[in-house]
Amino acid sequence: MALNCGIVGLPNVGKSTIFSALSGAAAEAANYPFCTIDPNRGIVNVPDERLDRLVEIFKPKKTIPAIVEFVDIAGLVKGASKGEGLGNQFLSHIRELGMIAQVVRCFDDPDIIHVNNRVDSESDMETIGIELALADLETLEKRRERTQRVLKVQTEQKQAELVLAALEKIAPVLEQGGSVRSVDLEDDEKAAVYDCHFITAKPQIYVCNVDEAGMKALSAGETGGPHVEAVRKRAAAEHSAMVAICGKFEAELGAIEDPEERQAFFEELGLRESGFSALIHAAYRLLGLRTFFTAGADECRAWTIHAGDSAPRAAGVIHTDFEKGFIKAEVYSYEDIVRYGTEARIKEAGKYRLEGKEYIVQDGDVMFFKFNV
Repeated sequence: MALNCGIVGLPNVGKSTIFSALSGAAAEAANYPFCTIDPNRGIVNVPDERLDRLVEIFKPKKTIPAIVEFVDIAGLVKGASKGEGLGNQFLSHIRELGMIAQVVRCFDDPDIIHVNNRVDSESDMETIGIELALADLETLEKRRERTQRVLKVQTEQKQAELVLAALEKIAPVLEQGGSVRSVDLEDDEKAAVYDCHFITAKPQIYVCNVDEAGMKALSAGETGGPHVEAVRKRAAAEHSAMVAICGKFEAELGAIEDPEERQAFFEELGLRESGFSALIHAAYRLLGLRTFFTAGADECRAWTIHAGDSAPRAAGVIHTDFEKGFIKAEVYSYEDIVRYGTEARIKEAGKYRLEGKEYIVQDGDVMFFKFNV
């Protein structure tokens, strides 16, 4: 399972710069709107110090980290839901994604054009929110019309009524520029309208694109200025996550290969991790994702699952046959392999466990599956 995240925002807020820095892909970027027409896609490794430590211990022939797919969506503008700025094409790309990272410009620079000729993070977020809500409202109306046509069909009446009830809850929120994810829906109502693929139902992270001064201020525990504060306030109101990234810094960091030079670059800004790492970790928390590992002399690998997944479900992430024929799982924690150094010593300490079908996999578990098909 790979995390799939779309980077959205107004033109010239730094989306493509951040995408290029995070993914190492050469996304087209320029100082004018609509430079990115077709979405750029980049598959990137999830940074995980635990996997690095497992590699040191096992010295495997192969190392495979978990991955994230980032998609750089072209800049949205006011009227995108009605086709402005090729908006319909861009919005269709967003519907394919698992989550959204909305980049908000939080720095002033007269040399970089703003589509509205002024930097106003609150207004920028409002524009994006309204356009996505309007796009969802159009989807809702089409779904309502289609459902009403089958309402009198006896075999479909109960389901149609459930769909209409859910849409009635959603419609007034979208009309006010709100999001589907903020609507209190029952589980059966969510399932009933799942096929609408509402954009605003997707989890969203706000990404503040700050300059180096702003990043230094944030790392020193300061607020980061009024633009960042506006984003923080909106994210809190929506129960969304927020991270700050200096696109310029990340681009420069990506060009440095020497580890010591990279570390010095971090220390200069007082950072403990890159903006990329912060974004990935925030996304994992928001989506409720967890990581387990398989480790040995041949391969060390990180696997992504959802919190609460059972051992057979985790086995199925590796291969469907593992889940179908699951017998048991041999399990120990990442902390135990670090503490004891070898699997033999883990067994001597009584920390090596056999778990069955009911076991809920914990973040950082190291697992070996036994199965029969």
